Amino acid sequence: MRYTGPKNRLARREGADLGLKTPGTKSHASLLKKINILPGQHGVRARRKYSERGRQLREKQKLRYIFGITEKQLKKYFYQARKKRGNTALLLAQFLEKRLDNIVYRLALAPTRASARQLVNHNKLNVDGRRVNIPSFQVKIGEAIDFANEKTAKIPYIENILANKSIIIPKWLEKQNNCGKLISEPNAEEIEKQVNLREVIEYYSR
Repeated sequence: MRYTGPKNRLARREGADLGLKTPGTKSHASLLKKINILPGQHGVRARRKYSERGRQLREKQKLRYIFGITEKQLKKYFYQARKKRGNTALLLAQFLEKRLDNIVYRLALAPTRASARQLVNHNKLNVDGRRVNIPSFQVKIGEAIDFANEKTAKIPYIENILANKSIIIPKWLEKQNNCGKLISEPNAEEIEKQVNLREVIEYYSR
């Protein structure tokens, strides 16, 4: 089951900004002030030391929370990556990065992955000219993503993110105006800034 509780609680639990709140909002500012304080009445206590298995679990949970997926989905991506020839961690990263909701977020067409997922669920996006309402849809190289209706770009929170020119788009994506395209296989660079993928692979490999 996907987590639907307070998002700042998750970020404080992991001690890191997981990108669950829109930058610049009061909620995000509040998170940054308390990021190093554990949630709950005993949050001021120092973080306990984890065992090797505990560290692997925390990295796995962090990856789940960042992409907003269930345990079942992440485990499925791991098994798919393991079946293919190559670096399992990189292949896992590629399955996650090529999700439609993630690409919408990486293209800065939505401020968070949750808002990107909502746009997809509500039939607000086209992939190569056809409506797609499945957030886990795997985008292929060369496929273009844009808004199905120009009115979507006028939604205030979408308008704000589109006006932000300081967001850096990953090299494996190309963006022109309100349209973006996957131009090459994603790398694990962005994910590894937040999560140790090796620990995740070791967790599932036991």
